[in-house]
Amino acid sequence: MGAMPSLGLLPGKGPHHVGCTDVMVGHTRKGTFLRLYYPCSPESASEQPLWIPRYEYCCGFTEFLNLSKWWVPLLSYAVGSYKVPVIWNGAFLPSAAKYPAIIFSHGLGAIRTVYSAVCMEMASQGFLVAAVEHRDGSAAATYCCHAPTGQGTLDEDPAQEEWIPFQKLQPGTKEFHMRNHQLHQRANECVQVLQLLTDINSGTSVANILQPSLDLSILKDMIDLSKVAVMGHSFGAVTGLLALVNNSQFRCAVALDAWMFPLEHNLYPEVKKPVLFINTEKFQTATSITRMRRIGCNNYRTKIMTILGSVHQSQSDFTFLTGRIVSKVFKTRGTIDPGLGMDITNRSALAFLREHLGLQEGAPQCADFLDGFAGHVVLDDPFLQSSL
Repeated sequence: MGAMPSLGLLPGKGPHHVGCTDVMVGHTRKGTFLRLYYPCSPESASEQPLWIPRYEYCCGFTEFLNLSKWWVPLLSYAVGSYKVPVIWNGAFLPSAAKYPAIIFSHGLGAIRTVYSAVCMEMASQGFLVAAVEHRDGSAAATYCCHAPTGQGTLDEDPAQEEWIPFQKLQPGTKEFHMRNHQLHQRANECVQVLQLLTDINSGTSVANILQPSLDLSILKDMIDLSKVAVMGHSFGAVTGLLALVNNSQFRCAVALDAWMFPLEHNLYPEVKKPVLFINTEKFQTATSITRMRRIGCNNYRTKIMTILGSVHQSQSDFTFLTGRIVSKVFKTRGTIDPGLGMDITNRSALAFLREHLGLQEGAPQCADFLDGFAGHVVLDDPFLQSSL
């Protein structure tokens, strides 16, 4: 068996340096919380953020995985020191062209940082990427900051944090009912983030609780709101499908290994905009693929592809940050090289986004998504199948 690749996240491969900041707007659970990735000006010295920004998230991961509490310090030791190769609070890159935008929705039991590899790549290619941290109980953990109650300064009377734990399925509860309810909240949160970007672009003053020193007003008139996509993994992928139905401003969606279960069947015909399903080999079932084909048969612009040798976590950062033993226990790696699997995911997504957001001349065919990846990908054509 060959040697394991060195652990750690690699920077984006696009022409731009990537900046990153956290944005929290509002002092209740109904506010907005996201990590923003963006093209930034190069800096000689820069701070890089931790991949797991708070110890409480390690507690949340162990709770989601049904592990005993003694795993928390082990998890913190194993992955707590990793950093994301971006410029923390870096200066936004001035650009003559406006930034197209992507709203990214995380999977069940994840948080806003778990898909940094995908988000960094999109930002390095010129996108503004807003990775939502959902507050519906599907995140491993998350929090909001209540407004100070006293009359002193923030340091004298700091905002009070309210942590929102992962919500487990209770005995006797039907999972579809619970997950469908969460799904609708998640889709609404994606639309809420889109509204936040709209406000920022219009010059509306936005108070960022977590990073007040980073002036978001510099993005006034810099976001191309006619070129907005939604993207997500697993529960986040189907969240993107519902957001695509709920808001006309989203022009297309990239669904990474979509968990189709929580979406009502009567909404399938309503998904009329282009969708690229990028599936992993080990997660999807025949039933799930059939549901994707039902969406695709109504829209020839929808494509379905499967990356061979991949597992569900091949599209998350875990595939890069776990060693041989941990990756076997938690199935974070398949037989495909993690870097190759991520390259296929990112290049296919970029080709699809550029086509359907009108960012390049000419319309690439499916074969263009897969150029150079022969033998690693299977392409499914739901429109063709519906005609047979």
